[in-house]
Amino acid sequence: MINIEKIHHVAYRCKDAKVTTNWYKDMLNMDLVLAIAENEVPSTKAPDPYMHIFLDAGNENVLAFFELPNSPEMDRDQNTPAWVQHIALRVSNVEALVSARDELVSKGVDVLGPVNHGVFKSIYFFDPNGHRLELAADIGTPEQYQQLNEVAQDMIEEWSVTKRAPQHAAWLHES
Repeated sequence: MINIEKIHHVAYRCKDAKVTTNWYKDMLNMDLVLAIAENEVPSTKAPDPYMHIFLDAGNENVLAFFELPNSPEMDRDQNTPAWVQHIALRVSNVEALVSARDELVSKGVDVLGPVNHGVFKSIYFFDPNGHRLELAADIGTPEQYQQLNEVAQDMIEEWSVTKRAPQHAAWLHES
């Protein structure tokens, strides 16, 4: 049986490894922990130089990027709305979230939020590669998370039939 311990890293493409490394350090205080560069892709043996950078996202979480200078200019999936594909990073609380928003704004980053999602609040912004980022602060109680867990499968089942938002967790949006 497969037993996943945790995510080793999540990788995205970037336009420029140095710009990306510096932006994540300057804006989110994420240190570069590893860089791997090859002229040939190890898995396919394709002659395609790349720089693969790994950034510390805290608690042994790693966010990685590839710069691919010989590939066509990067773009996002045009059939998916920009708000869907994003990287969400957790902060300790709402005060830290608001502080992060204020700091990012002071550095010239366009930030949306905080947005209330019922059991967490988030802010949203884009990195220099066009990737949408989210900083999130949990605000739910253990009981609320348990309730959400208990209705999750029923919500999936109802959604698969109706393609309409199930109301099993409507209490999340009550004032």
